[in-house]
Amino acid sequence: MPPVELDPVTLSTLLAAAVVAGWVDAVVGGGGLLLLPALLVTGMPPATALGTNKLAAIAGTSTAAVAYARRTAVDWAVAGPAAVVAVVCAGVGAALAGAVPPSAYRPVVLVVLVAVAVFVVARPRVGVVAVPGRRTRRRMVGAVVVAGVGIALYDGLVGPGTGTFLVLALTGLVGADFLGASAMAKVVNAGTNLGALVVFGVTGHVWWLLGVAMAVGNVVGALVGARMALRRGAGFVRVVLLVVVLALVVRLGWAQWVQG
Repeated sequence: MPPVELDPVTLSTLLAAAVVAGWVDAVVGGGGLLLLPALLVTGMPPATALGTNKLAAIAGTSTAAVAYARRTAVDWAVAGPAAVVAVVCAGVGAALAGAVPPSAYRPVVLVVLVAVAVFVVARPRVGVVAVPGRRTRRRMVGAVVVAGVGIALYDGLVGPGTGTFLVLALTGLVGADFLGASAMAKVVNAGTNLGALVVFGVTGHVWWLLGVAMAVGNVVGALVGARMALRRGAGFVRVVLLVVVLALVVRLGWAQWVQG
């Protein structure tokens, strides 16, 4: 039995949200900002919403990762190990989902997002041009730990904004431009989605039929988004990044102070 009954309008809305989320994820990450709330509005249990979101998201991020790999250089020395570690850590996060109340992490994430927005606006050249000198061995290890452990745990626990955090971490730590960081982020994000999906699937928290339908839409959006980002370059990704970060601030702020 499905967890909730969906009327045609709600189903169409979810499929449309999956397409838009795939586009956002492919460009800079943060598609969960659209997709997860859309699933939760239907009244399905939060764990099922998280698991179903992961099924749709893994299709889109994997598609985007392949599209980026064909057209731009991916720093596999960072993205590869981070993705492998992320599978395990996101799985741990998914296993703990529900144990950590949203009120515990929202204020911290909000502060980080506001700081990020201020930094990106104040430093307009950051991420627009790559800084190869930052790619030291120590920073590469740090990027693997931050992306593959810290952000992956967050993705398993919560999810929305993971791709955005990955882009920012990879830009700041190893000096990638936004386009290169977005390419690496898709590889790592595919790993986080896989790890979380396995756990949610084993525990029965995935609505498979709906998730597969949404995955198709997510792939369509991901293909369009990846091609647009590759064509328009790092400057375009920076603008979308700012929009997504501000949207995340508004969404989490609303949840923190209005919804409680």
